Amino acid sequence: MRRNLLLLAGAIVVLVAAIVGRMVFQPGPYSFAGGTQVELASYPDKTLTGVPAELANADPRTRADYLTRMADCEACHTAKGGKPFAGGRPFVLPFGTIYTPNITPDPETGIGKWTDTQFLNAVHKGIAPDGSHLYPAFPYASYTMMTDADVLAIKAYLFSLPPVKQPNKPNTFGFPFNQRWLMGVWSAFFNSDKRFRPVREQGAVWNRGAYLVEATGHCGECHTPRNLMQALDQRSKFAGGVAEGWNAYNITSDRVSGIGGWSDAALASYLSTGHAQGRGGASGPMGEAVSLSLSKLTRSDLVAIITYLKTVPAIRSDRSPQPAGPAPASPKLASIDNPVGKRVFEGSCASCHAWTGAGAIVEEARLTGVRAVNDPTAANVAAMILNGTGNPGTGRPYMPGFAASYSDTEIASVANYVTARFGAAKSSITPKEVARLRRQN
Repeated sequence: MRRNLLLLAGAIVVLVAAIVGRMVFQPGPYSFAGGTQVELASYPDKTLTGVPAELANADPRTRADYLTRMADCEACHTAKGGKPFAGGRPFVLPFGTIYTPNITPDPETGIGKWTDTQFLNAVHKGIAPDGSHLYPAFPYASYTMMTDADVLAIKAYLFSLPPVKQPNKPNTFGFPFNQRWLMGVWSAFFNSDKRFRPVREQGAVWNRGAYLVEATGHCGECHTPRNLMQALDQRSKFAGGVAEGWNAYNITSDRVSGIGGWSDAALASYLSTGHAQGRGGASGPMGEAVSLSLSKLTRSDLVAIITYLKTVPAIRSDRSPQPAGPAPASPKLASIDNPVGKRVFEGSCASCHAWTGAGAIVEEARLTGVRAVNDPTAANVAAMILNGTGNPGTGRPYMPGFAASYSDTEIASVANYVTARFGAAKSSITPKEVARLRRQN
C-alpha cells in the first residue's frame, strides 16, 4: 500500500513538473520564423527600431511622440474622463482591481524624479524605483524587447508633458496576489529581459513588423491566450485572448477564424481607421489602440505590421466560426423565440442596422460578416451595446451606449437576438455576464 502511494505521489510530481515545464519553457515570440536571430547592430538595415524613415529628420519631440504612440502608452494610463497619462484607469481582474499609475512628470505623484536607469528598469524588468516588482498588467515582458534608445525617447516625451498631481490609487488584490515579491518569481520565468534581435534571413520590412508587433505594439498581450500562470501561451500565438472583458480575436493567418482571408488593403483600413468593409469595426480596447496608436503610424509601418502578421502560423479557433451569410429581410420568429430581444432591436437597433443587418445608412452599421456577431459568446456584442462604439466628433459614424437605457436582462436578450439572427450560431449570454461586463467597462 505504502509503495503504491509513493508511486502515485511520484507520478503526480512528474505530471505537475511537466505542466509547469511546458508553461515555462516556451518558444520565443517570433521563433516560428526559424532562421538565426542576430544582434541588432550586426543586421545591415538600421531602421528596424526607432522611428520610420519618413520621420528620420523630424525634431526630437516629434520622434519621441511617435515612439510613445507606437507603444500605446496613453490608452492604459488615462482614466475615462481623466487627464492623459495621469493614470487611475481600473483593470478588473479575477483576483482584484489594479489601477494604472500616473506617468506624468509630477515629482510627487508621477515619475518626475525617475532617473533614466529607473525608467529602463521599469520598462524592461518590471522593477519600480523602490525595488518593488510591477504586475505584468504592465506589459514589460513585451516591452523588454524595446531598445534603450526608444525607451528613453518615450521617457523624454513624458517628461515634456505638463505634470499632473494625481495620487495613484491602491490596488485591491487580496492575499496572496498582493505579494509583489511573487512577481519577481514570475519575471524570472517569463520575462527574457533581452532586447530585440532581428532574424538574419528575413527582410527589413518583416523585422520592422516583428519589432512593432511584438515589442512596442505588444499585440500578443491581448490576442494571445494565457496559461495557468497568466503568461502568454506562445504555442497558441495570436489565437485569441481576452482584454477587459472583450474578446481579442484570432489574428493568425487562418482563413476562417483568423485574418488569413483579409486582403492587405482591408487590414490597412482596419488598422488605420478602425473599420474594414465587410469585416466590421474596432471597439473596446482595440478601438482605443486604433484611435491612440495604430492610426498615428506611417503607411510604411502599417505595411511592416501586415507583412509580419501574414507570416504567423495559422491556428484554427472554435471560438471564431465561419461567419454566416446575409440575414433574411424579415424576422424568423419561429426559430428565434426571443420577444424581449426582438423588441429592443426593433426599438433601438433596426433603424441603423436594418432588419437585413446590411446597415440602413452607412456600411459601418453592417452586422453580417462581422466577427463579434459571429462570436458564440456574444461578449463583444453585449459590451458594444453597453458602451457604444466609435467616438463622436471624429466625422466617422459611431454608436451610442445603451447602458443607462436597458437592464442587464434586456441587453443579454438583444445580444442573443442579434447573434441568432445575423451570426453563425445563437449565443446564450446571461444577465449575470452582462452585469460583469458593465462593471469591467
